[in-house]
Amino acid sequence: MKANVAAATDIGLVRDHNEDAYLVEDPLYVVADGMGGHLGGEVASATALETVGAVVADEGIEALADSVRRANKAVYDRQVGDAEVAGMGTTLTAVALQGSQLHVAHVGDSRAYLLRGGTLEMLTQDHSLVGEMMREGSLTEAQARVHPRRSTLTRALGIAGEVTVDTPEVPVQGGDRILLCSDGLSGMVEDPRLQEILRNEPDPERACAALIAEANANGGVDNITTVIVDLISEEGDNPAPVETGPAETEPSEPGLPSEERGWLRRLLKKK
Repeated sequence: MKANVAAATDIGLVRDHNEDAYLVEDPLYVVADGMGGHLGGEVASATALETVGAVVADEGIEALADSVRRANKAVYDRQVGDAEVAGMGTTLTAVALQGSQLHVAHVGDSRAYLLRGGTLEMLTQDHSLVGEMMREGSLTEAQARVHPRRSTLTRALGIAGEVTVDTPEVPVQGGDRILLCSDGLSGMVEDPRLQEILRNEPDPERACAALIAEANANGGVDNITTVIVDLISEEGDNPAPVETGPAETEPSEPGLPSEERGWLRRLLKKK
């Protein structure tokens, strides 16, 4: 299985810095959303991505879940030992492609989605207070979007010395489109609209731009990060994404590359 990949991150319209980060290193794709202040959040997300990338590069896809656990320990040890970043943490959602199998490792409320045949399915569960309340049936999605504690996480990297990692495995095929995103996108754009944009725009770079533009049009209250992975079968019989009409949004100004360390590619855009 081959992949056509695009990624972008945007500061949004409210924040004065970007604590999101992403990693694109075929066959590994990761999104992290840091927290803990101007320095802490950026350090947490970068530390997590560096650890996951290094472990998977050295030990292979089979070590994906363990790489996230080691990333948790790395962030935890750093925040405990450095007063400047005390209390920092990060979400992390990673996928790795192995043949026709997609391995997922997930902690927090960033998300992984699969678009197949024009239908969008969420592959991860939000480790958040409102996410748990929705699963219990005590809160609707509409209520969750305006809940005063919608940003409260129940699980994140770096908060404790150990963490539980969700590790679903999903069979994939040519024509599938995978979306990874921080909650700066999913919190501002409802799933039906995400599905519509992903169906309407077959080019992954333009799709990333359209998603970010939509989140900003809805308020842009958080940093926004998207990674889109389009899967192409080796035999070349990959069907194109379903198109239902022209995209309804104009791309926002893209983030500007400010740092690249080997396999780690982060885009940060500052006002």
